[in-house]
Amino acid sequence: MTNIRVILAQNLKENRRKLGITQPMLAERAGLSTHYLAMIELARKFPTADVLDRLAMALEINSNELFSVAVSPERAMEQLQQTVTNNLNQAIEHALERAIERQIIICPYTKNKNENHLKNK
Repeated sequence: MTNIRVILAQNLKENRRKLGITQPMLAERAGLSTHYLAMIELARKFPTADVLDRLAMALEINSNELFSVAVSPERAMEQLQQTVTNNLNQAIEHALERAIERQIIICPYTKNKNENHLKNK
């Protein structure tokens, strides 16, 4: 789960860029120092409710949009790909474990181990 500071930082940057304004421009609109705004966008500082309201007004959005976790189509595809890859890897590992348990697959190590075991009997 993503930290609320990181969510805020990402949303500030994204909305600022959508408006085509720089950090100094947003800072001026919101009545903040550029340094403080930069610290918020780096997720190093967390603003008060008053500052959040001023930032939202300066960005021409509702305050709750500063904390929305909207997933872009690209990010959704990356997450889906990662989930599918993880599930396939788990299924392959499970199938290999079962096959080895049933001795369907005899790898060189297993074969040599079995031959040595039979010789010792």
